[in-house]
This record gives sequence, C-alpha cells and structure tokens, in this order.
Amino acid sequence: MAARRYLPGLAILVFGAMVARAIEGLGGPNHLLVAIGLGFVLANTVDLPESLEPGIATHKLWLGAGIVLLGASLSVDSMLAVGAPVLAIVVGVTAVTLLVVEALARNVFGLADRLSSVLAAGASICGVSAVVAVAGTIRAREEQVAYAAATVLLFDAITIVVFPIVGDLLDLSGVVFGIWAGVSMFSTGPVVAVGFAHSEVAGQWATTTKLARNALIGVVVLAYASYYARGEPGGQQGGRRSLVLLWRSFPKFVLGFLALAALSSLGVFTAGQQASIENAYGWLFLLAFVGLGTEIKLADLRQTGSTPAIVVLVALLVASTLSLAALTVVL
Repeated sequence: MAARRYLPGLAILVFGAMVARAIEGLGGPNHLLVAIGLGFVLANTVDLPESLEPGIATHKLWLGAGIVLLGASLSVDSMLAVGAPVLAIVVGVTAVTLLVVEALARNVFGLADRLSSVLAAGASICGVSAVVAVAGTIRAREEQVAYAAATVLLFDAITIVVFPIVGDLLDLSGVVFGIWAGVSMFSTGPVVAVGFAHSEVAGQWATTTKLARNALIGVVVLAYASYYARGEPGGQQGGRRSLVLLWRSFPKFVLGFLALAALSSLGVFTAGQQASIENAYGWLFLLAFVGLGTEIKLADLRQTGSTPAIVVLVALLVASTLSLAALTVVL
C-alpha cells in the first residue's frame, strides 16, 4: 500500500515527540524547543535514508492540523477586545518591513529587483511560503528563489533561539510576547513554537497574529504581479495566473482555524472537549516541530550570502523594535 511509505518517517516523528516530552519531564527545556533541537541534530549528524523522507515531510500537515484545532481553544471575546490595535500593528509592521528590505536591497546593496522582491516578501509575510508565491508571480530565477529561501531559513533558526531569550530578559507577558513573535518572526512553524514555549496564552496570540499576517499574502502577491506586469506582453494573463497561484499558495488551514474559532465562540465545545482538543494539538505540534528541525540544515545555511542576510537582519531589527515599542503603548 502507498501509505506504508510514510510509516518509517512518521515513526521518527513520533519517537522524537515522545523523547522531547520525556526530556522536559526530567527537568529539561520546553518540549517544543527540544523537538526542534532533536530534528536539527538528526538532520545534521545522520545521513537520513530516502525511505524516511515521505513520512518526515508530513510535518507540515501536522502543523496545519494543529493550528486548525487551536481555533477551538481561543477566547474570541478577548481577541476582539484588542483586535483593532493589533491589526493596525500587523499591517504597519508588515508594510515597513517590506519597504525596508526593498529600499536597502535595491538602493543600498544593489541587488537585482526580483531578488529584492522575494526577499521582501519572505521577511514581511510568511517566510519561504511567501518567497515561493511571489517568485512564481514575478518569474524570479531559481537561484534567486534559493538565495531568498536560504536567508529566511537562516533567520528562522536564529529567531527560534533569540526570541525566547529576549522575552525572558524583558519579562514580557504572554499576550505581548505572542503578538511580538507573530508580527516580527518570519515562518509560521517557528512562531508557533516559541509562542507555546513561552506560555499557552502566548502561543494562542502568536498563532492568531501570524495567521492575520499570513492573510496579507494576497495583497502582496497581487501588488507584485501588477508591478512586474507593467509593459510586459500578456499582462492580463499574468494577472489571472497570479490569482491561481494565490489560491494554491494560500494556507487553507486558516479557514479551518476560523471555523473552529467561530464554533468555540458559540459555546459548542464543552470544557472536557476543549481539554482533549488542547492535548491533541499539543501532540500535533510536537510531531510538526521534530520535522521542522530536520529542515534546518547547516550545509544549506552556509550558502546564504552575507548581503541578503544583512538586509534581512536590518529589517528584522526594525520590525521587532517597532512592534515591541507599539505593543508597550497599546497593551
């Protein structure tokens, strides 16, 4: 059966999740961060056989499923209480990050236009997913996509370590830390990981904020499609192509997340059911983060050029400082 080819890799994810839980139980670090660390060590010390790849690759599915179930545990009323200010921060910081990367990459460091754009999308919206979505729309070259993706992954690896440390040093509350991570970090997986590593409240806010930011991918993809289609033959076809690509790249689990959040606000789930759902998405996140750790490969990170890394570093510092300052005023 075709399903059997997933079993070896799935066994690795399950084993890593159980080990991560055990290490935390013995007084070790948070189990989510341990799970990422286990995946990282595995991918960078062992030559994994190809038979494991299909099962390990399912970690993105488990992350999406966990986020969907997370919707059932949200307090919609508390989210709406500060919804408008948070949404303003999400939109503002996203726009600033995109403009900073574009300005630095093009005007200061002289990077190619399309490389600048895919870097800006990855840093401002949702990491590698935004890189791929925008690259397909503007017809960026393969080496530009690889360059931008490697840079984003480098900072995913860095922020997984740095953000929890900074959060502890500044003694940030769960709400502030969660929103700060969701609006500043790049990819969804690391955001969810550091959020729940801080606290349950931080994890919920980090995930919700990040999903709101991810939703802006539609605006960014269409804006870039329109910009690069100017003067090119077949501009209307390019617009239709961008809409198709937008739907393909849109994270469908967001719809499930919103559906369960709506049901939760209506009181559909009992306290016991919510407790079971929380346990379920906790294990799904563990599986996902073991797999996420295997994607952080030192050999790939070494290929990241210094110029794109400097550009993205400046943008990250600006975004994280600006968002934290705004949050301390608003909340």
